[in-house]
Amino acid sequence: MDAGSLKSANNYQSKCPDQRRTIRENLDRFIPNRSAMDFDYAHYMLTGGRKGKENPAASSPSKEAYRKQIADTLNMNRTRILAFKNKPPAPVELIPQSFYSSSVQQPKTTKPRRHISQSSERTLDAPDLLDDYYLNLLDWGSSNVLAIALGSTVYLWDASDGSTSELVTVEDEDGPVTSVSWAPDGRHISIGLNNSDVQLWDSMANRLLRTLKGGHTSRVGSLAWNNHILTTGGMDGKIINNDVRIRSHIVETYRGHRQEVCGLKWSASGQHLASGGNDNLLYIWDRSAASSNSPSQSQWLHRMENHTAAVKALAWCPFQGNLLASGGGGSDRCIKFWNTHTGACLNSVDTGSQVCALLWNKNERELLSSHGFTQNQLILWKYPSMVKMAELTGHTSRVLFMAQSPDGCTVASAAGDETLRFWNVFGIPEVAKPAPKAHPEPFAHLTRIR
Repeated sequence: MDAGSLKSANNYQSKCPDQRRTIRENLDRFIPNRSAMDFDYAHYMLTGGRKGKENPAASSPSKEAYRKQIADTLNMNRTRILAFKNKPPAPVELIPQSFYSSSVQQPKTTKPRRHISQSSERTLDAPDLLDDYYLNLLDWGSSNVLAIALGSTVYLWDASDGSTSELVTVEDEDGPVTSVSWAPDGRHISIGLNNSDVQLWDSMANRLLRTLKGGHTSRVGSLAWNNHILTTGGMDGKIINNDVRIRSHIVETYRGHRQEVCGLKWSASGQHLASGGNDNLLYIWDRSAASSNSPSQSQWLHRMENHTAAVKALAWCPFQGNLLASGGGGSDRCIKFWNTHTGACLNSVDTGSQVCALLWNKNERELLSSHGFTQNQLILWKYPSMVKMAELTGHTSRVLFMAQSPDGCTVASAAGDETLRFWNVFGIPEVAKPAPKAHPEPFAHLTRIR
């Protein structure tokens, strides 16, 4: 062989690997994958699987139905015999199936509908109870003792054993009693008088601690506590913050109402005070702003003029801190809801009668209102739809005052018919579950690390 032929042979050999690679990349044949094929099923389909279909007369409908059911169960309704890809890998269980079988799935149970009794649980006589819309003569303290002012006398009713005791009877020239309010400790109680004085009593020792004088010029019809601050509202239109710990007790004065202040309520945070008056006005006062200003001149945060009658009924929402409910008198008859951050009226509902008092349910989104003429009833509303859930009747005169038990379930109402009624309107108190023990954090006993 000459050199030229040898060179051409070498060139041919050098090109062979590339040609083989090109052939492999351009395959046009489909070669079945044996590892992915079911040969038993393929043999059945090629030999006996089509016999029934070729001779349909020999198989009855029942046999055909039985055959289809067997085929579905054994996964024999497949039409492909050849397989050209590997079987997909079995899915990986991130959570073992045994975990689901071991944990028993509890069905969701709907909360049973609460039964609301239409009649009062208990009725007590309340002789000489003043039929005056602008006063506040009933309060239920945190120690489960109810205080009620009857004429010039304040009585205490212990809800735990049903005993009644007399706290004080004021002199005729000082009385009658125009307002009562328990301090947060459930032991001390404030009493507003017709002569503009406010007395502080120790209910345990049955002893007068001090008398706050000089703040008002006429009767004190509304009281509200904010820790050690006792806020008083009088017929003179003034609202005064009294620090009961110091001798010069007047620390702030809120000026805005032109007529008697008949409603006072502090928010749960103690930052905002709501006040309602006989001038049809509702004010929101900011405690921090009042502290920074002059004690004699404190500016209101919001001034609402939407009511067309006296505003006495006030209630801060327990589950939304900036939500306030207010109720208007005989010519207004409306319950209004306010955003106290913006001063906007969120909703207004015409109840059809004078709104005397308002109480929120502490456990559910419900509001209770008491009314005057013509039904003299209590109405339980669902919030925020304001659908009537129940109407409680029994009083024969306007239901002027309401107070809520410490557990939030029982409501006491006092009316001009000189009766005191107890209603189990907010349900039976639930047994509180013990809180889990928290793991102590490292260095929990240190207040600061230098």
